[in-house]
Amino acid sequence: MTDAKRDDSAAPPNFIRHIIREDNASGKFDGRVVTRFPPEPNGYLHIGHAKSICLNFGLAQEFGGVCHMRFDDTNPTKEEAEYVESILEDVQWLGFGWGEHLYYASDYFEQLYGFAVRLIETGKAYVDSLSADEIREYRGTLKEPGRESPFRNRSVAENLDLFQRMRAGEFEDGAHVLRARIDMAAPNIIMRDPTLFRIRKAHHHRTGDAWCIYPMYDFTHCLSDSIEGVTHSLCTLEFENNREIYDWVLDALGVYHPQQIEFARLNLTYSVLSKRKLIQLVAERHVDGWDDPRMPTISGLRRRGYTPEAIRSFCERIGVARRDSMVDFALLEYSIREDLNRRAPRVMAVLKPLKVVIENYPEGEVEELEFINNPEDPSAGTRKVPFSRELYIEQDDFMENPPRKFFRLGPGREVRLRYAYFITCTDVIKDDAGRVVELRCTYDPATKGGDAPDGRKVKGTLHWVSAAHGVPAEVRLYSALFTEENPAECEDFRSCLNPDSLELLTDCRLEPSLAEAAPGAGYQFERMGYFCADRDSRPGRPVFNRTVTLRDTWAKIQKKQKK
Repeated sequence: MTDAKRDDSAAPPNFIRHIIREDNASGKFDGRVVTRFPPEPNGYLHIGHAKSICLNFGLAQEFGGVCHMRFDDTNPTKEEAEYVESILEDVQWLGFGWGEHLYYASDYFEQLYGFAVRLIETGKAYVDSLSADEIREYRGTLKEPGRESPFRNRSVAENLDLFQRMRAGEFEDGAHVLRARIDMAAPNIIMRDPTLFRIRKAHHHRTGDAWCIYPMYDFTHCLSDSIEGVTHSLCTLEFENNREIYDWVLDALGVYHPQQIEFARLNLTYSVLSKRKLIQLVAERHVDGWDDPRMPTISGLRRRGYTPEAIRSFCERIGVARRDSMVDFALLEYSIREDLNRRAPRVMAVLKPLKVVIENYPEGEVEELEFINNPEDPSAGTRKVPFSRELYIEQDDFMENPPRKFFRLGPGREVRLRYAYFITCTDVIKDDAGRVVELRCTYDPATKGGDAPDGRKVKGTLHWVSAAHGVPAEVRLYSALFTEENPAECEDFRSCLNPDSLELLTDCRLEPSLAEAAPGAGYQFERMGYFCADRDSRPGRPVFNRTVTLRDTWAKIQKKQKK
Protein backbone atom coordinates (compact mmCIF):
# COMPACT_ATOMS: atom_id res chain seq x y z
CA MET A 1 0.00 0.00 0.00
CA THR A 2 1.38 3.39 -0.97
CA ASP A 3 1.73 6.28 1.46
CA ALA A 4 -0.86 8.28 -0.44
CA LYS A 5 -3.54 5.60 -0.14
CA ARG A 6 -3.09 4.59 3.47
CA ASP A 7 -5.68 5.67 6.06
CA ASP A 8 -4.06 5.84 9.50
CA SER A 9 -7.14 7.03 11.38
CA ALA A 10 -7.72 3.63 13.01
CA ALA A 11 -4.21 2.21 12.63
CA PRO A 12 -1.97 1.37 15.61
CA PRO A 13 0.67 4.03 16.38
CA ASN A 14 3.82 4.02 14.27
CA PHE A 15 5.90 7.15 14.80
CA ILE A 16 8.49 6.05 12.24
CA ARG A 17 5.90 6.21 9.49
CA HIS A 18 5.34 9.89 10.35
CA ILE A 19 9.10 10.59 10.34
CA ILE A 20 9.44 9.11 6.86
CA ARG A 21 6.49 11.14 5.62
CA GLU A 22 8.07 14.34 6.95
CA ASP A 23 11.44 13.43 5.41
CA ASN A 24 9.82 12.79 2.03
CA ALA A 25 7.89 16.05 2.22
CA SER A 26 11.07 18.01 2.98
CA GLY A 27 13.08 16.29 0.23
CA LYS A 28 15.48 14.66 2.67
CA PHE A 29 17.27 11.73 1.00
CA ASP A 30 15.69 12.96 -2.27
CA GLY A 31 12.48 11.12 -1.36
CA ARG A 32 14.26 7.74 -1.24
CA VAL A 33 13.33 5.15 1.41
CA VAL A 34 15.92 2.43 1.96
CA THR A 35 15.70 0.34 5.12
CA ARG A 36 17.59 -2.78 6.15
CA PHE A 37 17.17 -5.85 8.34
CA PRO A 38 20.63 -6.71 9.76
CA PRO A 39 20.56 -9.88 11.94
CA GLU A 40 23.63 -11.52 13.39
CA PRO A 41 23.82 -15.15 12.17
CA ASN A 42 24.43 -16.49 15.69
CA GLY A 43 20.99 -17.99 16.40
CA TYR A 44 17.49 -18.41 15.06
CA LEU A 45 15.09 -15.49 14.67
CA HIS A 46 12.29 -15.01 17.21
CA ILE A 47 8.99 -13.12 17.36
CA GLY A 48 10.85 -9.92 18.32
CA HIS A 49 12.78 -10.13 15.07
CA ALA A 50 9.48 -10.64 13.27
CA LYS A 51 8.41 -7.19 14.49
CA SER A 52 11.59 -5.69 13.03
CA ILE A 53 11.21 -7.62 9.77
CA CYS A 54 7.61 -6.46 9.33
CA LEU A 55 8.61 -2.89 10.20
CA ASN A 56 11.62 -2.61 7.88
CA PHE A 57 10.24 -4.52 4.91
CA GLY A 58 6.73 -3.16 5.45
CA LEU A 59 7.74 0.51 5.49
CA ALA A 60 9.93 0.04 2.42
CA GLN A 61 6.98 -1.49 0.55
CA GLU A 62 4.59 1.19 1.77
CA PHE A 63 6.78 4.06 0.57
CA GLY A 64 7.89 2.48 -2.68
CA GLY A 65 11.42 1.88 -1.45
CA VAL A 66 13.59 -1.18 -0.83
CA CYS A 67 14.68 -3.11 2.23
CA HIS A 68 18.13 -4.67 2.29
CA MET A 69 18.70 -8.08 3.82
CA ARG A 70 22.12 -7.79 5.44
CA PHE A 71 23.94 -10.16 7.78
CA ASP A 72 26.09 -8.59 10.47
CA ASP A 73 28.62 -11.42 10.31
CA THR A 74 31.56 -9.90 12.19
CA ASN A 75 31.99 -12.43 15.01
CA PRO A 76 33.20 -15.73 13.53
CA THR A 77 33.35 -17.47 16.92
CA LYS A 78 29.54 -17.52 17.23
CA GLU A 79 28.27 -17.56 13.65
CA GLU A 80 27.26 -20.51 11.49
CA ALA A 81 25.98 -21.04 7.97
CA GLU A 82 23.02 -22.94 9.51
CA TYR A 83 21.82 -19.70 11.09
CA VAL A 84 22.16 -17.81 7.81
CA GLU A 85 19.98 -20.37 6.03
CA SER A 86 17.35 -20.40 8.78
CA ILE A 87 17.16 -16.58 8.83
CA LEU A 88 16.66 -16.36 5.07
CA GLU A 89 13.98 -19.04 5.25
CA ASP A 90 12.15 -17.24 8.08
CA VAL A 91 12.12 -13.87 6.32
CA GLN A 92 10.77 -15.42 3.12
CA TRP A 93 8.20 -17.46 5.04
CA LEU A 94 6.91 -14.26 6.64
CA GLY A 95 6.18 -13.04 3.12
CA PHE A 96 9.07 -10.67 2.40
CA GLY A 97 11.75 -10.66 -0.28
CA TRP A 98 14.93 -8.69 -0.88
CA GLY A 99 15.42 -9.25 -4.60
CA GLU A 100 19.00 -8.37 -5.48
CA HIS A 101 19.62 -6.70 -2.14
CA LEU A 102 21.21 -9.51 -0.12
CA TYR A 103 24.38 -8.34 1.61
CA TYR A 104 26.87 -9.39 4.25
CA ALA A 105 29.00 -7.13 6.42
CA SER A 106 31.85 -9.44 5.44
CA ASP A 107 31.42 -8.11 1.88
CA TYR A 108 32.81 -4.83 3.20
CA PHE A 109 35.78 -6.04 5.26
CA GLU A 110 38.33 -4.53 2.86
CA GLN A 111 36.46 -1.21 2.76
CA LEU A 112 36.09 -1.17 6.54
CA TYR A 113 39.80 -1.79 6.91
CA GLY A 114 40.45 1.14 4.57
CA PHE A 115 38.15 3.39 6.60
CA ALA A 116 40.03 2.42 9.76
CA VAL A 117 43.34 3.33 8.09
CA ARG A 118 41.89 6.76 7.21
CA LEU A 119 40.96 7.34 10.85
CA ILE A 120 44.50 6.43 11.91
CA GLU A 121 45.98 8.74 9.30
CA THR A 122 43.89 11.67 10.54
CA GLY A 123 44.75 11.00 14.18
CA LYS A 124 41.25 9.79 15.06
CA ALA A 125 42.16 6.18 15.86
CA TYR A 126 45.04 4.36 17.54
CA VAL A 127 46.22 0.86 18.35
CA ASP A 128 45.88 0.13 22.06
CA SER A 129 47.82 -2.63 23.80
CA LEU A 130 45.92 -2.66 27.09
CA SER A 131 44.21 -5.92 27.98
CA ALA A 132 40.42 -6.15 27.89
CA ASP A 133 40.27 -5.90 31.69
CA GLU A 134 42.55 -2.87 31.69
CA ILE A 135 40.46 -1.15 29.02
CA ARG A 136 37.36 -1.62 31.20
CA GLU A 137 39.23 -0.28 34.23
CA TYR A 138 40.52 2.77 32.34
CA ARG A 139 37.04 3.53 30.95
CA GLY A 140 35.77 4.89 34.27
CA THR A 141 32.19 4.89 35.52
CA LEU A 142 29.02 6.92 35.13
CA LYS A 143 30.28 9.14 37.97
CA GLU A 144 33.98 9.19 37.17
CA PRO A 145 35.71 10.05 33.86
CA GLY A 146 37.96 7.53 32.22
CA ARG A 147 41.74 7.66 31.96
CA GLU A 148 43.72 7.82 28.76
CA SER A 149 45.57 4.69 27.74
CA PRO A 150 49.37 5.00 27.89
CA PHE A 151 49.32 3.91 24.22
CA ARG A 152 46.87 6.64 23.15
CA ASN A 153 49.54 8.98 21.79
CA ARG A 154 51.41 6.60 19.56
CA SER A 155 52.48 8.19 16.30
CA VAL A 156 50.47 7.75 13.13
CA ALA A 157 53.31 5.74 11.63
CA GLU A 158 53.49 3.38 14.62
CA ASN A 159 49.71 2.90 14.63
CA LEU A 160 49.64 2.15 10.91
CA ASP A 161 52.47 -0.34 11.30
CA LEU A 162 50.83 -2.13 14.23
CA PHE A 163 47.44 -2.20 12.52
CA GLN A 164 48.93 -3.69 9.37
CA ARG A 165 50.74 -6.32 11.47
CA MET A 166 47.46 -7.09 13.31
CA ARG A 167 45.92 -7.83 9.93
CA ALA A 168 48.92 -9.95 8.93
CA GLY A 169 48.34 -12.21 11.94
CA GLU A 170 51.51 -11.40 13.88
CA PHE A 171 49.70 -11.03 17.22
CA GLU A 172 47.55 -13.28 19.35
CA ASP A 173 43.94 -12.59 20.28
CA GLY A 174 43.70 -9.74 22.76
CA ALA A 175 47.24 -8.42 22.20
CA HIS A 176 46.01 -5.21 20.55
CA VAL A 177 42.80 -3.48 19.51
CA LEU A 178 42.09 -0.47 17.34
CA ARG A 179 40.25 2.28 19.24
CA ALA A 180 38.71 5.57 18.19
CA ARG A 181 40.36 8.63 19.75
CA ILE A 182 37.39 10.64 21.01
CA ASP A 183 37.05 11.70 24.67
CA MET A 184 37.81 9.65 27.78
CA ALA A 185 35.70 12.07 29.85
CA ALA A 186 32.60 11.86 27.64
CA PRO A 187 29.33 11.61 29.60
CA ASN A 188 28.27 8.78 27.27
CA ILE A 189 30.66 5.96 28.23
CA ILE A 190 30.33 4.48 24.75
CA MET A 191 32.21 7.53 23.43
CA ARG A 192 35.23 6.92 25.65
CA ASP A 193 37.52 5.70 22.88
CA PRO A 194 35.40 2.73 21.73
CA THR A 195 37.02 -0.29 20.16
CA LEU A 196 36.77 -0.44 16.35
CA PHE A 197 38.70 -3.64 15.49
CA ARG A 198 39.86 -6.64 17.49
CA ILE A 199 41.94 -9.73 16.74
CA ARG A 200 39.98 -12.98 16.29
CA LYS A 201 41.96 -15.90 14.88
CA ALA A 202 38.87 -17.89 13.97
CA HIS A 203 37.51 -19.40 10.77
CA HIS A 204 34.76 -17.28 9.22
CA HIS A 205 31.83 -19.07 7.58
CA ARG A 206 32.17 -16.93 4.41
CA THR A 207 35.71 -15.48 4.27
CA GLY A 208 37.44 -18.53 5.69
CA ASP A 209 40.86 -17.61 7.12
CA ALA A 210 41.40 -14.52 4.97
CA TRP A 211 40.97 -12.24 8.00
CA CYS A 212 42.14 -12.44 11.58
CA ILE A 213 40.94 -8.97 12.61
CA TYR A 214 37.24 -8.16 12.66
CA PRO A 215 35.37 -4.86 12.99
CA MET A 216 33.10 -4.16 15.95
CA TYR A 217 29.36 -3.67 15.56
CA ASP A 218 29.41 0.10 16.13
CA PHE A 219 31.99 0.55 13.38
CA THR A 220 30.44 -1.93 10.96
CA HIS A 221 26.80 -0.98 11.31
CA CYS A 222 26.95 2.68 10.39
CA LEU A 223 29.45 2.21 7.55
CA SER A 224 27.48 -0.70 6.05
CA ASP A 225 24.41 1.54 6.09
CA SER A 226 26.44 4.30 4.43
CA ILE A 227 27.91 2.02 1.75
CA GLU A 228 24.45 0.69 0.85
CA GLY A 229 22.76 4.10 0.78
CA VAL A 230 20.33 3.27 3.60
CA THR A 231 18.11 6.22 4.50
CA HIS A 232 16.41 5.15 7.73
CA SER A 233 18.40 2.80 9.96
CA LEU A 234 15.85 1.38 12.41
CA CYS A 235 17.20 -0.05 15.68
CA THR A 236 15.70 -1.12 18.98
CA LEU A 237 16.03 1.12 22.03
CA GLU A 238 19.11 -0.58 23.47
CA PHE A 239 21.08 1.08 20.67
CA GLU A 240 19.92 4.59 21.55
CA ASN A 241 23.21 5.44 23.30
CA ASN A 242 25.10 3.98 20.34
CA ARG A 243 23.64 6.58 18.00
CA GLU A 244 26.35 9.02 19.10
CA ILE A 245 29.15 6.73 17.91
CA TYR A 246 27.12 5.94 14.76
CA ASP A 247 27.11 9.65 13.92
CA TRP A 248 30.72 10.23 15.01
CA VAL A 249 32.20 7.55 12.72
CA LEU A 250 30.30 8.79 9.67
CA ASP A 251 31.14 12.44 10.35
CA ALA A 252 34.79 11.69 11.12
CA LEU A 253 35.13 9.99 7.74
CA GLY A 254 32.98 12.50 5.87
CA VAL A 255 30.85 9.83 4.19
CA TYR A 256 27.15 9.57 3.36
CA HIS A 257 25.11 9.75 6.58
CA PRO A 258 21.87 7.74 7.09
CA GLN A 259 19.53 8.50 9.99
CA GLN A 260 19.39 6.08 12.92
CA ILE A 261 15.97 5.84 14.61
CA GLU A 262 15.26 3.75 17.71
CA PHE A 263 11.99 2.02 18.54
CA ALA A 264 10.77 -0.17 21.40
CA ARG A 265 11.60 -3.83 21.12
CA LEU A 266 8.94 -6.48 21.64
CA ASN A 267 8.59 -7.93 25.14
CA LEU A 268 6.12 -10.81 25.38
CA THR A 269 4.61 -12.28 28.54
CA TYR A 270 5.58 -15.82 29.57
CA SER A 271 8.50 -15.71 27.11
CA VAL A 272 12.17 -14.83 26.90
CA LEU A 273 13.41 -13.06 23.78
CA SER A 274 17.06 -12.81 24.74
CA LYS A 275 19.10 -14.74 22.19
CA ARG A 276 21.57 -15.69 24.93
CA LYS A 277 18.79 -17.23 27.00
CA LEU A 278 17.25 -18.99 24.01
CA ILE A 279 20.66 -20.50 23.23
CA GLN A 280 20.79 -21.74 26.85
CA LEU A 281 17.39 -23.39 26.52
CA VAL A 282 18.55 -25.24 23.41
CA ALA A 283 22.07 -26.10 24.61
CA GLU A 284 20.85 -27.35 28.00
CA ARG A 285 18.04 -29.36 26.36
CA HIS A 286 15.18 -27.69 28.18
CA VAL A 287 13.50 -27.72 24.75
CA ASP A 288 13.75 -29.92 21.69
CA GLY A 289 15.83 -27.59 19.52
CA TRP A 290 15.30 -24.13 18.05
CA ASP A 291 12.03 -25.15 16.39
CA ASP A 292 10.45 -26.62 19.52
CA PRO A 293 6.83 -25.39 19.34
CA ARG A 294 7.17 -23.89 22.83
CA MET A 295 9.96 -21.60 21.66
CA PRO A 296 9.17 -18.01 20.58
CA THR A 297 11.37 -18.51 17.51
CA ILE A 298 9.79 -18.03 14.11
CA SER A 299 10.65 -21.64 13.26
CA GLY A 300 9.05 -22.79 16.52
CA LEU A 301 5.89 -20.80 15.87
CA ARG A 302 5.79 -22.15 12.30
CA ARG A 303 6.09 -25.74 13.55
CA ARG A 304 3.36 -25.06 16.09
CA GLY A 305 1.02 -23.99 13.29
CA TYR A 306 1.23 -20.20 13.33
CA THR A 307 0.72 -18.60 9.93
CA PRO A 308 2.75 -15.73 8.46
CA GLU A 309 -0.48 -13.79 8.05
CA ALA A 310 -1.23 -14.08 11.77
CA ILE A 311 2.27 -12.97 12.77
CA ARG A 312 2.15 -9.99 10.41
CA SER A 313 -1.28 -9.06 11.79
CA PHE A 314 0.07 -9.27 15.35
CA CYS A 315 3.07 -7.07 14.52
CA GLU A 316 0.80 -4.46 12.92
CA ARG A 317 -1.61 -4.64 15.85
CA ILE A 318 0.99 -3.87 18.53
CA GLY A 319 2.23 -0.79 16.69
CA VAL A 320 5.63 0.90 16.93
CA ALA A 321 6.36 3.00 20.02
CA ARG A 322 9.31 4.85 21.55
CA ARG A 323 9.07 3.20 24.97
CA ASP A 324 9.34 -0.44 26.01
CA SER A 325 6.23 -2.23 27.20
CA MET A 326 5.06 -5.79 27.79
CA VAL A 327 2.66 -7.34 25.27
CA ASP A 328 0.28 -10.02 26.48
CA PHE A 329 0.88 -13.39 24.81
CA ALA A 330 -2.92 -13.66 24.56
CA LEU A 331 -2.82 -11.00 21.85
CA LEU A 332 -0.57 -13.22 19.74
CA GLU A 333 -2.96 -16.10 20.34
CA TYR A 334 -5.87 -13.89 19.35
CA SER A 335 -4.17 -13.08 16.06
CA ILE A 336 -3.60 -16.72 15.14
CA ARG A 337 -7.07 -17.73 16.26
CA GLU A 338 -8.59 -14.98 14.14
CA ASP A 339 -6.62 -16.08 11.08
CA LEU A 340 -7.19 -19.82 11.46
CA ASN A 341 -10.91 -19.34 12.05
CA ARG A 342 -11.14 -18.13 8.46
CA ARG A 343 -8.88 -20.70 6.80
CA ALA A 344 -8.64 -23.90 8.85
CA PRO A 345 -10.79 -26.89 7.79
CA ARG A 346 -12.95 -28.36 10.56
CA VAL A 347 -12.32 -32.00 11.40
CA MET A 348 -13.12 -34.41 14.22
CA ALA A 349 -10.48 -35.76 16.56
CA VAL A 350 -10.84 -37.54 19.88
CA LEU A 351 -7.80 -36.90 22.05
CA LYS A 352 -8.67 -39.03 25.08
CA PRO A 353 -10.89 -41.78 23.69
CA LEU A 354 -13.80 -43.45 25.49
CA LYS A 355 -15.49 -46.23 23.53
CA VAL A 356 -19.22 -46.06 22.78
CA VAL A 357 -21.19 -49.04 21.46
CA ILE A 358 -24.59 -48.18 19.94
CA GLU A 359 -26.41 -51.43 20.65
CA ASN A 360 -29.41 -50.88 18.37
CA TYR A 361 -27.31 -49.82 15.37
CA PRO A 362 -26.87 -52.62 12.79
CA GLU A 363 -23.60 -54.51 13.09
CA GLY A 364 -21.31 -54.13 10.10
CA GLU A 365 -23.20 -51.13 8.70
CA VAL A 366 -21.27 -47.95 7.78
CA GLU A 367 -22.84 -44.64 6.78
CA GLU A 368 -21.06 -41.80 5.01
CA LEU A 369 -22.26 -38.58 6.63
CA GLU A 370 -21.72 -35.19 5.03
CA PHE A 371 -19.74 -32.62 7.01
CA ILE A 372 -19.13 -28.94 6.29
CA ASN A 373 -15.39 -28.22 5.97
CA ASN A 374 -15.50 -24.61 7.15
CA PRO A 375 -18.67 -22.65 7.97
CA GLU A 376 -16.64 -19.42 7.58
CA ASP A 377 -15.75 -20.33 3.99
CA PRO A 378 -18.57 -21.79 1.88
CA SER A 379 -16.12 -22.42 -0.97
CA ALA A 380 -14.34 -25.01 1.21
CA GLY A 381 -17.15 -27.46 0.44
CA THR A 382 -18.02 -30.66 2.29
CA ARG A 383 -16.55 -34.09 2.98
CA LYS A 384 -17.79 -37.57 3.88
CA VAL A 385 -17.11 -39.01 7.35
CA PRO A 386 -17.86 -42.68 8.21
CA PHE A 387 -20.30 -43.52 11.03
CA SER A 388 -20.56 -46.99 12.55
CA ARG A 389 -21.85 -48.96 15.52
CA GLU A 390 -18.72 -48.43 17.61
CA LEU A 391 -17.40 -44.91 18.18
CA TYR A 392 -15.02 -42.95 20.33
CA ILE A 393 -15.96 -39.82 22.25
CA GLU A 394 -13.88 -37.72 24.65
CA GLN A 395 -13.52 -39.07 28.18
CA ASP A 396 -14.37 -35.60 29.48
CA ASP A 397 -17.71 -35.73 27.66
CA PHE A 398 -19.03 -38.36 30.09
CA MET A 399 -19.66 -38.22 33.83
CA GLU A 400 -21.23 -41.01 35.80
CA ASN A 401 -22.63 -38.58 38.35
CA PRO A 402 -22.90 -35.32 36.44
CA PRO A 403 -23.60 -32.00 38.17
CA ARG A 404 -26.70 -30.00 37.25
CA LYS A 405 -25.02 -27.84 34.57
CA PHE A 406 -23.13 -30.66 32.89
CA PHE A 407 -24.81 -30.85 29.47
CA ARG A 408 -22.90 -33.78 28.03
CA LEU A 409 -23.36 -37.53 28.36
CA GLY A 410 -24.32 -39.37 31.56
CA PRO A 411 -26.37 -42.44 32.50
CA GLY A 412 -29.83 -42.03 31.05
CA ARG A 413 -28.93 -38.77 29.33
CA GLU A 414 -29.46 -37.95 25.67
CA VAL A 415 -27.00 -35.93 23.55
CA ARG A 416 -26.47 -35.13 19.88
CA LEU A 417 -23.56 -36.58 17.93
CA ARG A 418 -22.26 -33.93 15.55
CA TYR A 419 -23.95 -34.27 12.09
CA ALA A 420 -25.22 -37.75 13.12
CA TYR A 421 -27.87 -38.89 15.61
CA PHE A 422 -29.19 -38.47 19.12
CA ILE A 423 -27.86 -41.15 21.47
CA THR A 424 -28.81 -42.11 25.02
CA CYS A 425 -26.47 -43.77 27.52
CA THR A 426 -27.99 -47.02 28.82
CA ASP A 427 -25.07 -48.74 30.55
CA VAL A 428 -21.55 -48.08 31.86
CA ILE A 429 -18.79 -50.69 31.62
CA LYS A 430 -15.89 -50.52 34.10
CA ASP A 431 -12.62 -52.38 34.50
CA ASP A 432 -11.44 -54.15 37.66
CA ALA A 433 -10.09 -50.88 39.03
CA GLY A 434 -13.46 -49.20 38.70
CA ARG A 435 -12.51 -47.02 35.71
CA VAL A 436 -15.08 -46.37 33.01
CA VAL A 437 -13.84 -48.08 29.82
CA GLU A 438 -16.96 -48.33 27.66
CA LEU A 439 -20.47 -46.92 27.31
CA ARG A 440 -23.49 -48.73 25.93
CA CYS A 441 -25.96 -46.49 24.17
CA THR A 442 -28.99 -46.48 21.90
CA TYR A 443 -29.64 -44.14 19.00
CA ASP A 444 -32.77 -42.64 17.47
CA PRO A 445 -32.72 -43.29 13.69
CA ALA A 446 -35.20 -40.45 13.15
CA THR A 447 -32.62 -37.88 14.27
CA LYS A 448 -30.21 -38.34 11.39
CA GLY A 449 -28.41 -35.08 10.68
CA GLY A 450 -28.66 -34.04 14.31
CA ASP A 451 -32.27 -32.86 14.67
CA ALA A 452 -35.37 -34.59 16.07
CA PRO A 453 -38.53 -34.52 13.92
CA ASP A 454 -40.66 -34.31 17.05
CA GLY A 455 -38.93 -31.06 18.00
CA ARG A 456 -37.30 -32.31 21.20
CA LYS A 457 -34.09 -30.55 22.12
CA VAL A 458 -30.83 -31.64 23.68
CA LYS A 459 -28.27 -29.27 25.16
CA GLY A 460 -25.14 -31.25 24.41
CA THR A 461 -23.45 -31.85 21.04
CA LEU A 462 -20.41 -34.13 21.03
CA HIS A 463 -17.76 -34.81 18.42
CA TRP A 464 -16.85 -38.41 17.71
CA VAL A 465 -14.77 -40.75 15.54
CA SER A 466 -15.73 -44.15 14.17
CA ALA A 467 -13.74 -46.82 16.03
CA ALA A 468 -13.33 -48.93 12.89
CA HIS A 469 -12.10 -46.03 10.76
CA GLY A 470 -10.34 -43.78 13.24
CA VAL A 471 -6.68 -43.06 12.58
CA PRO A 472 -4.34 -43.57 15.56
CA ALA A 473 -2.31 -40.45 16.22
CA GLU A 474 -0.04 -38.67 18.64
CA VAL A 475 -1.07 -35.21 19.78
CA ARG A 476 1.12 -32.74 21.66
CA LEU A 477 -0.60 -30.17 23.83
CA TYR A 478 1.65 -27.17 24.39
CA SER A 479 1.27 -24.56 27.11
CA ALA A 480 3.36 -21.55 28.12
CA LEU A 481 7.05 -22.40 28.55
CA PHE A 482 7.26 -20.34 31.75
CA THR A 483 5.08 -20.09 34.83
CA GLU A 484 5.88 -16.41 35.47
CA GLU A 485 4.54 -13.56 33.36
CA ASN A 486 8.00 -12.00 33.16
CA PRO A 487 10.68 -14.72 33.44
CA ALA A 488 13.39 -12.06 33.33
CA GLU A 489 12.39 -11.04 36.85
CA CYS A 490 13.22 -14.51 38.21
CA GLU A 491 16.63 -14.85 39.86
CA ASP A 492 17.36 -17.51 37.24
CA PHE A 493 14.91 -17.54 34.35
CA ARG A 494 15.26 -21.32 34.14
CA SER A 495 13.83 -21.68 37.63
CA CYS A 496 10.40 -20.65 36.35
CA LEU A 497 10.26 -23.09 33.45
CA ASN A 498 6.84 -24.74 33.30
CA PRO A 499 7.21 -28.49 33.95
CA ASP A 500 3.78 -29.02 32.36
CA SER A 501 4.43 -27.07 29.16
CA LEU A 502 4.00 -30.26 27.12
CA GLU A 503 1.33 -32.94 27.53
CA LEU A 504 1.88 -35.90 25.22
CA LEU A 505 -1.18 -37.90 24.14
CA THR A 506 -0.27 -41.11 22.31
CA ASP A 507 -3.64 -42.88 21.91
CA CYS A 508 -5.73 -40.32 20.01
CA ARG A 509 -8.17 -41.14 17.23
CA LEU A 510 -8.71 -38.90 14.20
CA GLU A 511 -11.19 -39.03 11.35
CA PRO A 512 -9.82 -40.83 8.25
CA SER A 513 -9.21 -37.65 6.23
CA LEU A 514 -6.24 -36.86 8.48
CA ALA A 515 -4.34 -40.09 7.84
CA GLU A 516 -2.08 -38.44 5.26
CA ALA A 517 -2.09 -34.88 6.65
CA ALA A 518 0.89 -33.00 5.22
CA PRO A 519 3.36 -31.56 7.73
CA GLY A 520 2.45 -27.94 8.35
CA ALA A 521 -1.23 -28.39 7.44
CA GLY A 522 -3.52 -26.69 9.95
CA TYR A 523 -6.99 -27.77 11.11
CA GLN A 524 -9.60 -26.97 13.69
CA PHE A 525 -10.31 -30.06 15.77
CA GLU A 526 -13.96 -29.39 16.55
CA ARG A 527 -14.47 -28.30 20.17
CA MET A 528 -10.76 -28.88 20.93
CA GLY A 529 -8.78 -26.10 19.28
CA TYR A 530 -6.50 -25.49 16.30
CA PHE A 531 -3.85 -28.07 15.49
CA CYS A 532 -1.02 -28.48 12.99
CA ALA A 533 0.48 -31.64 11.52
CA ASP A 534 4.06 -31.96 12.75
CA ARG A 535 7.15 -32.85 10.73
CA ASP A 536 7.36 -36.08 12.79
CA SER A 537 4.20 -37.38 11.06
CA ARG A 538 4.40 -40.62 9.13
CA PRO A 539 1.89 -42.07 6.63
CA GLY A 540 -0.97 -43.58 8.61
CA ARG A 541 0.46 -42.28 11.90
CA PRO A 542 0.08 -38.49 12.02
CA VAL A 543 1.48 -36.33 14.78
CA PHE A 544 -0.28 -33.07 15.62
CA ASN A 545 0.73 -30.04 17.66
CA ARG A 546 -1.88 -27.87 19.31
CA THR A 547 -1.49 -24.37 17.92
CA VAL A 548 -4.00 -22.59 20.14
CA THR A 549 -7.18 -23.35 22.04
CA LEU A 550 -10.61 -22.23 20.85
CA ARG A 551 -11.14 -20.09 23.93
CA ASP A 552 -10.83 -16.40 23.12
CA THR A 553 -8.88 -14.45 25.75
CA TRP A 554 -9.01 -11.13 23.90
CA ALA A 555 -11.70 -9.86 26.28
CA LYS A 556 -9.24 -10.24 29.15
CA ILE A 557 -6.72 -8.07 27.34
CA GLN A 558 -9.29 -5.36 26.74
CA LYS A 559 -10.35 -5.49 30.37
CA LYS A 560 -6.75 -4.99 31.53
CA GLN A 561 -6.28 -2.05 29.19
CA LYS A 562 -9.37 -0.30 30.55
CA LYS A 563 -8.17 -0.47 34.16
